[in-house]
Amino acid sequence: MFHLGFEPERLTDDQIAELERMRVQASTDIITMVSLANSGHPGGSMSTLPALLTLYANARIDPKAPLDPLRDRIIVSHGHISPGTYSTLAAFGFIERDDAIAGFRQFGSAFSGHVEISVPGVEWNSGNLGQGLSAGVGAALGGRLQGADPSRDLRGQTHAPAYRAVVLMGDGEQQKGQISEARRLAVKYGCTNLIAYVDANGLQIGGDCDDVMPQDIAAGWASDGWDVIECDGHDWQALYAAFRTAWRATDRPAVVIARTVMGKGVDFMENLAKFHGQAVPEGQVADAIAQLGGVNRWDELAARRKAVGTGELGHHFWEADVPALKIGPPKIYPAGTKTDCRSAYGNVMEELARANNIDRIRVVAFGADLTGSVKLNAFQDAAPAGFIEGGIQEHNSATASGRLSKEGFVTFFSTFGIFGVTETFNQQRLNGFNRTNLKLVCTHCGTDVGEDGPTHQVIDYVGLLRSTFDWEIFVPADPSQCDRIVRNVASRKGNQFVGMGRSKVELITHADGSPYYDGTVGFEPGRADVIRQGDDGAILAVGPTVIEAQKAHDLILQATGKRLRVVNMASLVPVDTQAILDAAATGFVLTVEDHNPNTGLGGLAANVIADAGVATRLVRTGIDQWPMSGKPADIFRGFGIDAQGIAAKVIAAFS
Repeated sequence: MFHLGFEPERLTDDQIAELERMRVQASTDIITMVSLANSGHPGGSMSTLPALLTLYANARIDPKAPLDPLRDRIIVSHGHISPGTYSTLAAFGFIERDDAIAGFRQFGSAFSGHVEISVPGVEWNSGNLGQGLSAGVGAALGGRLQGADPSRDLRGQTHAPAYRAVVLMGDGEQQKGQISEARRLAVKYGCTNLIAYVDANGLQIGGDCDDVMPQDIAAGWASDGWDVIECDGHDWQALYAAFRTAWRATDRPAVVIARTVMGKGVDFMENLAKFHGQAVPEGQVADAIAQLGGVNRWDELAARRKAVGTGELGHHFWEADVPALKIGPPKIYPAGTKTDCRSAYGNVMEELARANNIDRIRVVAFGADLTGSVKLNAFQDAAPAGFIEGGIQEHNSATASGRLSKEGFVTFFSTFGIFGVTETFNQQRLNGFNRTNLKLVCTHCGTDVGEDGPTHQVIDYVGLLRSTFDWEIFVPADPSQCDRIVRNVASRKGNQFVGMGRSKVELITHADGSPYYDGTVGFEPGRADVIRQGDDGAILAVGPTVIEAQKAHDLILQATGKRLRVVNMASLVPVDTQAILDAAATGFVLTVEDHNPNTGLGGLAANVIADAGVATRLVRTGIDQWPMSGKPADIFRGFGIDAQGIAAKVIAAFS
């Protein structure tokens, strides 16, 4: 009866009757599941319900193939309306209705309090408001990039997109600034295949939206260049017509702003902010369902909920594959070369663009107004359609690039470390939770940012990403290793962070002065490299401190005759546990890093050693207080992480 694709001009009376029947059933489901759990968000679920039902009745999405590459993407940004989402998915055959009702908010159940992609038909884990539109922009860009001419900037290309993306949001959510960032990027890159919906019920958890934070929602969207369509969100014909107009937009993206009533259909719930996040008391459930005209199955479903039990720990999220790329052989930088890792990164990105973005786009790079600094200029020149300039809107770019990485593109996002991790940690955390395949390559990490000072000196990025469960962390020691790491992550599934400083650095070498990372030594995640042998102790170093540790090895040998092993710990997650334990077996370990030693390599090594129950002397050194403006060499000297400082710490330890 449905799958209309918004083709007919109007709904028939029979179609409206069927949608109304679905609404009654779904509203009954919402009341029941939230009240059985005694927690959840029924009010907004009920006001958004007509939009959800209208969309799933028309969008190109099949419950038998919910991950069809050409499906329309429906993203629920206000993820707390999970009861409305689950009841809609049940109505269209994506899930079993009683499973959702009985399992709602139960430990071990897929039907979490906020929507998660473990449920078929859910596109994006959401709940942290304001991020859904950015995910929608990433999805829409994926549809735009399919069929794009790689040699032309994506802006202005008018080919038909492969699919549409629709993002549903609440009106209170519009207070989030990231939404404005997403709106602008969507207009800039011609995402006419993106449709937004705002459920304007006028209420949020704190009360009336205009009291909490007044704003002119329609004017805001219009000012950013969107078509604005307003309607009555409970009038089936008006809602259908609004979506149909948005669906057929060809000049710019469109937003449907629907006036709705929180708790629609139950008189003691309507227009009361408390039902934003409060269950209907058990004693009033029968009355609520009777008002809706639904069937009350409370006793049956309550018994089933008890039988669900506590479930099992673990999420089961769908993961997208990464396309196969032509990676090319590693570049061999000759002995005596002194260059920056970011230039090595730029060189690899240009190669990837020229080798893979020939007939169509396979590799995409997001920038953040720092294209020259992160060395993506050549990539942009080689494949203009594959370069997305997100501007000084890092929150949006972080989410949009993450979502795009699940649309069949190898996606890089590059900016300074302070912006790519610290400022956007919540976005990167949710990228991990959404099982994206983002390649986050950040320059200007640690204190190596020039003389910009502590606001830009990011000494917490390893600790932040280590606190999640979905990010790998790689920090190259020199341009040659950077080259190999970037080639590796380009073909690697999952989320990887690659961090580097700003300055030119010397190559890591063998004792004879030849490059360590020659044509025979590659990069393997989880493997450390022993740069210098020794059994009198060990120095574990990472990033730009590796060359300093290499030099310190010679100073220590000259001063004491002791040979200390020097280990390049470029792979921090996954980490080479055995390399750390082998170092501990020498009886003395010094960790050195351009980072907070409590949360970076030092903390990681301490954890490994303690977990193994190994007794050894451990000295952790790094940036142990807020640094200051200055040249990297002066900062390294001041914190004792240059060659002389490292040697002095080792010599003192053996005195």
